[in-house]
Parts: sequence; structure tokens; C-alpha cells
Amino acid sequence: MERGYVMMMLVCVVMVVLGCWSGDGVEGLGVNWGTMATHKLPPDTVVQLLKDNGIQKVKLFDAEQSTMSALAGTSIEVMVAIPNDQLQAMTSYPRAKEWVRRNVTRYNFNGGVNIKYVAVGNEPFLTSYNGSFLNITFPALQNIQNALNEAGVGDTIKATVPLNADVYNSPETNPVPSAGTFRSDISQLMTEIVQFLDKNKAPFTINIYPFLSLYGNDDFPFNYAFFDGDATPIVDATTGIQYTNVFDANFDTLVSSLKAVGYGDMAIVVGEVGWPTNGDKNANVGNAYRFYNGLLARLAANKGTPLRPGFIEIYLFGLIDEDAKSIAPGSFERHWGIFSYDGQPKFPIDVSGQGQNKLLMGAKNVQYLEKKWCMFNPNAKDMSKLADNINYACTFADCTALEYGSSCNILDANGNASYAFNMYYQVQNQDDLSCNFEGLATVTTQNISQGTCNFIIQIASSSTFSLRPSPLVGIVLGVLFSILLL
Repeated sequence: MERGYVMMMLVCVVMVVLGCWSGDGVEGLGVNWGTMATHKLPPDTVVQLLKDNGIQKVKLFDAEQSTMSALAGTSIEVMVAIPNDQLQAMTSYPRAKEWVRRNVTRYNFNGGVNIKYVAVGNEPFLTSYNGSFLNITFPALQNIQNALNEAGVGDTIKATVPLNADVYNSPETNPVPSAGTFRSDISQLMTEIVQFLDKNKAPFTINIYPFLSLYGNDDFPFNYAFFDGDATPIVDATTGIQYTNVFDANFDTLVSSLKAVGYGDMAIVVGEVGWPTNGDKNANVGNAYRFYNGLLARLAANKGTPLRPGFIEIYLFGLIDEDAKSIAPGSFERHWGIFSYDGQPKFPIDVSGQGQNKLLMGAKNVQYLEKKWCMFNPNAKDMSKLADNINYACTFADCTALEYGSSCNILDANGNASYAFNMYYQVQNQDDLSCNFEGLATVTTQNISQGTCNFIIQIASSSTFSLRPSPLVGIVLGVLFSILLL
């Protein structure tokens, strides 16, 4: 009897230990897997990264075949996507049916891809798009869902439209969550979309970014962007609810907007939420750690928000840094990943939400280029073209870490030049001709990283593409170096 009791207790202990090391994430937690990078990790490597860290859901921005093939045979739940530039084509029902056939039903077999959602566009109603997608998004959504229904998968795979939080607001005269309504210029369109989503039992998908509330707004209460209760509460006088963070206030403004059109109980998916780690004075590892620590604990507790308590399905943004993203919204755009460009963790995090923060498991068997860096040539004589060469390097490589408040803002003028030259050199796969800059640069085998500023060695990727020019960064830095050299 005693021996049996001991054995039973031993089994229980083993089960507890295994449970602690299972790596399972918060229920409903997913990540956004973007691929706007000059050097991409192989899809198989990324899928293994997801599995190693217990991340069971992923949101894509396309339905690229190599990505889908890597996800096949896993239990990872997938949201595939139709980019904005394909929405016009999806207004044709035959084209929509063909898209569903090629990107959804072809993977619908035992051992295929576990597709749950199709994202129709990505934030197509942003005011900055000046209405470019207003007339085509809803027809595209209708056609895709109807094509899913016709293919016999509409009961389990739902079409949705990931929208930016600028589709709703509260009036300036009563800026509280309970007064939320859809933006006046798209109110009728949003009502029709909500009705269609409800008819097909599909969720409303919204992207919420507390970081952006801080970005460019020094008057915004800093602590209100986080979840640890340090902010002075903002009271909604209509409901009496005290809001201590902007995420809850934003989410509940959406709940009120849905209620205003008669769908207050509609399921909501948070398609994107996260915190960048570079490219702005508030984008750093410390703030990202604080943000995720609070967010994940709330998710694990199924706390929800005041107007929508309980479970919330959320996709973190994002998985891996993307050095080829447009920086039109801000230089932080290339630094949203919880993993760096090479799949290595940036800071401790506990995806189970239990507060047992530790570094996540990094990508395995990553292949890097040689340990060579490009640096400013200390023997260079003619400095007259330094600014022009830095401008060129930063136009075709990612120099956002050099900007004010960023991780490499600590460098002197020569260090800044070295950083710019090295980023270009790595993007060019360390081609010898890419480290000259009219005699201003030279190759070194000594790691020239300094403090918080990492001079990277790029991964040896089989899939590389050129960075879209970002002349603004290059021009700004070029002017700065010209001043420093005076």
C-alpha cells in the first residue's frame, strides 16, 4: 500500500514536471509571421521555432507556398492572407474561387495545413490610404467567404478583415470607450461588413498598438501604455468604469462601436498587438519586456476587458524582425519581433503568462556569413564624399538603429559611418566590392560592436532580395555626418 502510494506520487511529480516544460503558450495566443526581410530564415526553421516555444497559432500576410509546405503536418493553426494589392482581383468571384482552391482547399487534407482564417486585406481602411480600398474590400470579403462556403470548408474556415483601430473612435466632446462608434466616413460600410461577418459566424479582427499612442505624442501618459497599474485611471463617466491602460480603453471602444450597430456580442480577434525594440526613444527591450509581461499575464488569467471580460484571441506582432519593411510609419517598423533577424530571442518572456520569464528557444542550426565586418577606414584622406556614401548605404540597408533614442545612437561619427557601411555590406552578402565606398571603408575580422550597438553578421539565406530604398534615413544621417565633420 505504501509502495503504491509512493509510486502514485512519483508519477504525479513527473507529470507536473513535464507540464512545466511542455512549452505550451497561453490559450488563444498566436504570432504574426512577417517575411519582409532581405535575408529570410528557412520556413522549416521558423516552424520549428514556433513548435519549440509552444506557439500554436500563426498569422501570415500571404499564402506563400514554401511557408504553407513547412506548416503542413503540424497542428499549428494558421491565418492565411490576401494582400491589399490583390483585393481588386478578388472582386471577381471566379478569381476568388481560384484563390481559395490554390491557397486553402489544396491544403485541406489529413496531414495538410490547419487553416482557420483567411485575412482579406490588411488594414485596408487606413486614412493614409485615402480610400484606395474602400470600394473593393467588402466585395472581396464576400467572394472569399462565399467561395469557402461553396468549397465545403466555410463552417471551419472564416474570412475576416484585419482592421486598424482608426476605423472607430469616440467624439472629442465625450472621449470615453462607451461613446465609441465607427468612423463617420465608413459607418455604413462597417455596418454592412459586421452584418456579413455575423451572418457567417466570423470574427471582427482588430489591430491595437499601445506603442503608437506614445509615438510622437509626448503628452500621452507613459504608464497608460502598459498593464501594471501604475497609470492614473481614466474614468468613463457613463459606465463608471476606471481604465488603467490604453489597450482596455481601445478594445472597449470597439465593443461599444459594435454595440451601436446592434452586434455588441460579436467575437473579436486582436490580429496584431506588440511592442518594438528599436527605432524610437520608447522602442527598447526594457519597454517591450514590461509590455509583454503585463499582456501575457492578463491573457493567462482570461481577464479580458471591462466590457468584454474573459477569453481574448490575440496574435502578437511580431515573430521576427523585418529589415525590409517600409519605415514610412516610423523607423520602429523593422523592429517588432520578439526574435531578432536571425531567430534569436531578444528578452525573457513567458508565453504561458505565468511570469516565469526566461529567454525563449532560439532558431536552430542558423547558418551565418563569414565573421567579417565593414568599417570606416581610419586611413581615409578625402572626407568630402562621406555624407554621400553614408546616404547611399542607408538608402539600401537598414540604418534605423542609428536614429535618436535607438540602440546605436551611442556611436561617434566614425562609428556611425562604420555601422552604415557594415549594414550595406551584410545586405550585399559581404561582396568585396560592397565595402569600398570610394576608399572610405575597409573589411575587418574584428567584431566592432559597441555597447548596446550590435554590428551584425547576416545569415546565409537562400532567399534574399534587395531592400526597397529608404532615402529619408540616408538623407537625414548624411546631413548629420556633414555637420559632425565640420
